[in-house]
Amino acid sequence: VPMVAPANVQVYVINSTLAKVHWDPVPLKSVRGHLQGYKVYYWKVQSLSRRSRRHVEKKILTFRGNKTFGMLPGLEPYSSYKLNVRVVNGKGEGPASPDKVFKTPEGVPSSPSFLKITNPTLDSLTLEWGSPTHPNGVLTSYVLKFQPINNTHELGPLVEIRIPANESSLILKNLNYSTRYKFYFNAQTSVGSGSQITEEAVTIMDE
Repeated sequence: VPMVAPANVQVYVINSTLAKVHWDPVPLKSVRGHLQGYKVYYWKVQSLSRRSRRHVEKKILTFRGNKTFGMLPGLEPYSSYKLNVRVVNGKGEGPASPDKVFKTPEGVPSSPSFLKITNPTLDSLTLEWGSPTHPNGVLTSYVLKFQPINNTHELGPLVEIRIPANESSLILKNLNYSTRYKFYFNAQTSVGSGSQITEEAVTIMDE
């Protein structure tokens, strides 16, 4: 098997899900056989927004021939990763380069995990929601937009409310009685807005 590990391994983080890794080619004598390529082992150490799972799944990408760089796609935003590089010949893999740590930046969050509308009164509705399964960063706020829907299914004016990230419920007051409302709800990080969840609810006609 090859005798030495690739040296001077460098990682360049391109965005929240993509990184590029560079290494110096090993001396051909040290390959001790036919150079087939290089393998990059990489794994997520932890999510930076929550306690990590104990299970660590190592991923391997193979770059054929005498390439000295490769792309690592499909990374998770706002996470800490480790990687190492090994040279491969027809017999097997050489030793691993020292582990390199890199971090991906924040991304936009997934949609809130649920949106529930309860306690309808003449002029109010109560909203409850769950935080996104994948925050992909530090949540900065939630954005709620809503508008009335009249009997001919036309949409009325859109109202937008920004809600602090640590809230999980809200009572909407001063609504029109016996009116159907459509709600659009999403979470935000400093990078931008995540995908929205929609729901409809009706205020009651009379007490």
